[in-house]
Amino acid sequence: MASELQNLALARSLLDRAAHLRTSDQTLDELFAKAKIFQVNQGKFIWSDGGSQSNQSGQGSQPNHPSQPNQESQLTQPSQNKSGSSGSSGSGLIYLEPDSAQIKSAEFAASVAERFFLGLAPNGQPFFAINAPFPEGTKNLVSLREVGTLLNDLEVGAVVHAVALANWHDVHPRCAMCGEPTISILGGSTRKCPTCEAEHYPRTDSAVIVLVRDRDDRILLGRQKIWPAKRFSTFAGFLEPGESLEACVVREVAEEAGVSLSEIKYLGSQPWPFPASIMLSFTAVTDNPEDAEADGEEIEAIRWYTREQIAADIASGELLLPPGISIARRMIELWYGQPLEGVEAWR
Repeated sequence: MASELQNLALARSLLDRAAHLRTSDQTLDELFAKAKIFQVNQGKFIWSDGGSQSNQSGQGSQPNHPSQPNQESQLTQPSQNKSGSSGSSGSGLIYLEPDSAQIKSAEFAASVAERFFLGLAPNGQPFFAINAPFPEGTKNLVSLREVGTLLNDLEVGAVVHAVALANWHDVHPRCAMCGEPTISILGGSTRKCPTCEAEHYPRTDSAVIVLVRDRDDRILLGRQKIWPAKRFSTFAGFLEPGESLEACVVREVAEEAGVSLSEIKYLGSQPWPFPASIMLSFTAVTDNPEDAEADGEEIEAIRWYTREQIAADIASGELLLPPGISIARRMIELWYGQPLEGVEAWR
């Protein structure tokens, strides 16, 4: 294999999370007054398609340049824009103005569940997100699955952080110790129970994802029942309590594909806030490829691929790739030696 995975779509970030600034509400208020602010809810945020659209209230700040069209064929590689300036070079994230009538309205303030301090850009610009329901009829709501590769390196880190925090806050409104309602503190990074004073922290579920090879340098791909027809990908599964990452790699592949593994090597990681995972990627080798068999439960079919076979099946439409935003796609391309062009599919 070549070098470790680099520049993964959702792992890019230029923000300094500046955790030391979360402890003072006064400091957070001062930062909020001059911040770049965007709204998130249920994994969605407002995105410009390059036209003049904004949020329903008309208070959104437009990007400096039109965004790229939201077409699947373009959702293959991360944006190379590393600028600290927001909303440029194809980024279409829509911002709210800190002093706008919308932000200051009592109705909007009442709808805000949490305010998240996301950190500071390289130029010192604060970034915040507001977790609040979007008004009915809001246009251009998108998810990271759709436009994650089009956000620049600064904004993608902010959005991934905000979406992950919002997902956690939405499903953890009560104290796990006493059952009473909790409140958001420390810029949204923690919830606290006013009743028993217990503090609760965001959950991240660790998952391994594995590219299995044999001694002939073929790769083994599997197909889940819930995926679109012809979609195949690498094998993945969640870490169990008390389990090492390497043990999880061995167990998951044995359970799903029936082969044993050796030469396990770490490739890289990527946050996957759908809703709260981090994907830790590995490559491994099997010496018993002839034993490969789908478990018939999660995995309904498996296939061995040479480079020639995978290129031919992509060209003929017999193989749908994982989407470009996924670490699975990058793992396959790392083995192949170059980007693969072809139709991709979400489940």
